[in-house]
Amino acid sequence: MSNFINRRKFIAGSALSAAGLLMSEHTAGLNKPENQIASISNANRPSSYNLMKEVMKYRKIDSHVHAHLFDGGPEGNIAFADRLGIDKMFVSRPAYNGEGTPKEFRSYNDLMLDCMKQYPDRLIGQFTANAIYQKESLEEIKRCVDLGMVGLKVYTQLKINNPLFYPIIEKMIDLKMIIHMHAYAQLGLGGYRMKYDVGIRPNTSIPEDFVEIAKRYPEAMFQYAHIGGGGDWEYTCKSFVHYPNIYVDTSGSNNPENMIDSAMKLLGEDRLFFGSDNCYYQSVGKILASNLTENQKKKVFFDNYNAILRRSGNNID
Repeated sequence: MSNFINRRKFIAGSALSAAGLLMSEHTAGLNKPENQIASISNANRPSSYNLMKEVMKYRKIDSHVHAHLFDGGPEGNIAFADRLGIDKMFVSRPAYNGEGTPKEFRSYNDLMLDCMKQYPDRLIGQFTANAIYQKESLEEIKRCVDLGMVGLKVYTQLKINNPLFYPIIEKMIDLKMIIHMHAYAQLGLGGYRMKYDVGIRPNTSIPEDFVEIAKRYPEAMFQYAHIGGGGDWEYTCKSFVHYPNIYVDTSGSNNPENMIDSAMKLLGEDRLFFGSDNCYYQSVGKILASNLTENQKKKVFFDNYNAILRRSGNNID
């Protein structure tokens, strides 16, 4: 036992070592003139790198963002969009906490329509529906499309591969618009693939559900939400390798190292969309911090989602 490091002592020791190093650097600087300290500090900074210049040089479409949910009204969305150079935001308000009744999803779509009226050059609404109510959902899709909304955003009232979804998917195929579905892949342990905790949201779509529906409808377009939102993003991307009609958005507050690079390697440069899910700084930063080429970053930030919009004639100039 004496030859092995005690885990608790190792962590404590590491923390103390780091704190000691910082303290020693700080105290060593006390005896140096201020201008010398500044010159040492500045010498360690990359003089040619301007972070905000790098942020603003890419056109951006946010393919996954919510209004009237996290940031209050659309003013909050626009403030972040201006700060980070996001040209357009595709905003939605799915039935996050409710049952997704027709009354609910119509009211949420009306909120997005109001956002569009308030910021017509910046915000584009994604309509929501609930396939449990097929007739009402199809009627609502027609109403929203006629009013200028683009794309379907759905939540956890029903799995994406449920047969009740089939008429909705077929309608979206006719419209040549993407189906954006909240999803999750629970982390595995020792090779065991756990299912999503059915005690939380039992109808949450998981990667296997997307694969099944993508096989059935290869002409449909599916957007798997927020690979940066926690869960097993690597398993997710591996599951989708052979299904080119499944796209992923990179949104979410989690920033695992190499996530963007690995997703690009697995899925190719045409199947990743930039999105924030209202986690704006993290979502921009993870793309900038990746090892993608300039052209690949441009594709993720703007071109890939714009190519989807082009299919329905809603692309951005």
